[in-house]
Amino acid sequence: MHQEIRIAGMGGQGIMIIGQLLAHATVLEGSNVVWFPTYGPETRGGTAECTVIVSSEEIGSPVSSSPHALIALDQLLLDKFAQSVRREGLIMVNSSLAKAPDYRDDCQIVALPANDIAEELGSSKAANMVMLGAYVQIVKPVSLDSIIECMTEVLPPHNHRFIPLNKAALEKGAQLV
Repeated sequence: MHQEIRIAGMGGQGIMIIGQLLAHATVLEGSNVVWFPTYGPETRGGTAECTVIVSSEEIGSPVSSSPHALIALDQLLLDKFAQSVRREGLIMVNSSLAKAPDYRDDCQIVALPANDIAEELGSSKAANMVMLGAYVQIVKPVSLDSIIECMTEVLPPHNHRFIPLNKAALEKGAQLV
């Protein structure tokens, strides 16, 4: 397996956290991984993106100019990166904040109202987990159990109280696709 994923959104949407969870779960399952974050200059409200490359083989470069998948949590970065996804790839859109691209009929498009779903579960801040759960269910780079197992390692201790919500959001995302 070799899967290149770009995860993109605005600062504060948990982009880096879901990238780190995916990376840690990959290591836990014994595969190779690269997590490559890119930040805008602002702490909140600026752009945030990361590339995660999961592979059963050695990874030659952390850079992906044509990823297999894009998880976009907002319109600005969806518009910026949707064209870079390779043909037959996967574009996942948080339809609470973005409109799915109608110009990419050569990719699988999955639109989930992640903010709305997360809000129903208790907090719209879990929208990132809804998207991650859906991605893992579709592509299966790792198991949801491995993602959940890594939460205590990846999330800072003061955020461990959100693990039940994050787990529920992951499972709901997986259930919806």
